[in-house]
Amino acid sequence: MPQGMGELLLNGIFETMYMTIVSTVISYIIGIPLGVIVYITDTNGICKNRVVNFITGTIINIVRSIPFLILLVAIMPFTRLVVGTSIGSTATIVPLIVAAVPFIARMVESSLKEIDGGIIEAAKAMGSSTLQIVTKVLIPEAKPSLMVGGTIAFATILGYSAMAGFVGGGGLGAIATNYGYYRYHTDVMLITVALLVLIVQIFQEVGLKLVNKVDKRIK
Repeated sequence: MPQGMGELLLNGIFETMYMTIVSTVISYIIGIPLGVIVYITDTNGICKNRVVNFITGTIINIVRSIPFLILLVAIMPFTRLVVGTSIGSTATIVPLIVAAVPFIARMVESSLKEIDGGIIEAAKAMGSSTLQIVTKVLIPEAKPSLMVGGTIAFATILGYSAMAGFVGGGGLGAIATNYGYYRYHTDVMLITVALLVLIVQIFQEVGLKLVNKVDKRIK
């Protein structure tokens, strides 16, 4: 193992967590409203609008269809415009958000579709507005499912951040690429993989425990 690798790995863990957590939070801030729009404007939604649903759904599907590495390279000019550079951990956050938002929007839509229609009809019968139904019925009822989706999204974004190491992104992915792949240090590659797996496992365990606490269906 190269000298000073311990410190480098610690820095890589910090950068990976920084990229993943910031990207996940911002992606959910954008993805939840987007998923709600797709859900409520559907043919069976509470605010039917075929035009809005078609446009929003099409954009989501197009972005989701682009492989992350291609997307990462394709939006480099936009990344430079936003953060002033296209390399490093901060720059990687931009494509991570662009890639994750459509994924999260679809998960949010799926979570909302699991809600019993009777609850929504009851809210309508009580005279609740669309905004009230969304904020006081849909989101609270879907909270456990959304939290489970959050653990999935975290693992997905973590995987994306590792791939970004091939094109100048920071974190453990860059260490695995620069030392494990290009310099043939197999031990470094194995350590970075083990650390990535450990991070995902810890986050998933914490996430599932939180879900068990907020899910009213679990006694």
